[in-house]
Amino acid sequence: MRLIPGMTQLLSKRPDRFSMGVWPSYFQKARGVDVWDVDGNKYADMSMSGIGANILGYADEEVNNAVLQAVNNGNSTTLNCPEEIDLAELLCELHPWAGKVRFARTGGESMAVAVRIARACSGRDKVAFCGYHGWHDWYLSANLNTTDALGEHLLSGLDVAGVPKALAGTAIPFRYNDLETLNDIIEKDGSEIGAIVLEPIRNIYPKKGFLEGVRAAANKIGAVLVVDEISSGFRMNSGGAHLKFNLEPDIAVFSKALGNGYPIAAVIGKDNVMDAAQNTFISSTYWTERVGFAAGLATIRKHRAKNVSDHLMKIGELVQKGWREFSDKYDLPLKIEGIFPLSHFSFNVPDADKIKALFVQLMLEEGFLASTSFYCMYAHEEDHVKSYFSSVEKVFGVISRAIEKGRVDILLKGQPCARGFTRLN
Repeated sequence: MRLIPGMTQLLSKRPDRFSMGVWPSYFQKARGVDVWDVDGNKYADMSMSGIGANILGYADEEVNNAVLQAVNNGNSTTLNCPEEIDLAELLCELHPWAGKVRFARTGGESMAVAVRIARACSGRDKVAFCGYHGWHDWYLSANLNTTDALGEHLLSGLDVAGVPKALAGTAIPFRYNDLETLNDIIEKDGSEIGAIVLEPIRNIYPKKGFLEGVRAAANKIGAVLVVDEISSGFRMNSGGAHLKFNLEPDIAVFSKALGNGYPIAAVIGKDNVMDAAQNTFISSTYWTERVGFAAGLATIRKHRAKNVSDHLMKIGELVQKGWREFSDKYDLPLKIEGIFPLSHFSFNVPDADKIKALFVQLMLEEGFLASTSFYCMYAHEEDHVKSYFSSVEKVFGVISRAIEKGRVDILLKGQPCARGFTRLN
């Protein structure tokens, strides 16, 4: 905190999200599922796998080779690299409804690009949204003049300091699987809504008719439908999860898994919608560098060739099954959610933040980076899962006995886990 306000660049990597004083925080190298911290300790990562970015595994050889070739041939010049055309063609091949692509490098900025294009296309300012979509002003403005509108969208306590107050009322949340809340927004503000934004799936599957209803609502008011595939993309299939649900959006946004840890993001869309990008200024030097495109191409090609999504679904299902088994065995109630490749649980017990921190601490002692989330990588094998649950069984037993005997505070070496966004002092 002395040098870096907020401690880290990404909220999800802050050590207080795990157990401050225990979580190792910094790494020196990683390969496959293994991570070595700066003190040389080796851990198997059964947690968030680069916060969902490293879908193939750490330091994947095929992706690294493509990146090294790009670096050796020059990653940035006055001219553009042809790999951006190759990646655009590949993304449109995977998504036949799309005809044009703009690239960025991160998820949050690519969502800002998508919303700008949607507003430019529709000529309207307001956005109805469902889900978590990043840190930019268009999204955080939902918390202006409210108590915590975004608290129901996965992350509570997001402060709006620095967000222009004039944006109040321009971003309006609705609930997933609840068309009534969207229809209420449309009834009140339909003529001013230029975009409807949602994650096609995250914690639960869409109810029958929900996604179709959102599409119909966008058509009814002439709004651009944007699906945020930053988390869901390439988990259930090679491409966007919306393809699994026969949803045809106007724009889809990808990042995270797209480059297996190398920065690359894509905003794909229908021709007439994406052409609006020519009527508004959207431009950045580092959106043209070569490494991201090379990584994206290599990642997608391997993803398709190896049927990576089938493996992710299989391993994630095994993990959720194991959590349920040992939760029942040790009478340690858990709430388990998420699609299989993006699984997570929470402890349904008093002082859950302390229990989570104790779980993190004890699993570290077993040689695992582990928390209440498991994001699957292609490098995760069934043997990793077996080894993980050998330790989970032991740790759940310790926690169960500690709760029964009131010894949680005695065993806990670090601080309880923080929830949501909190200011660090």
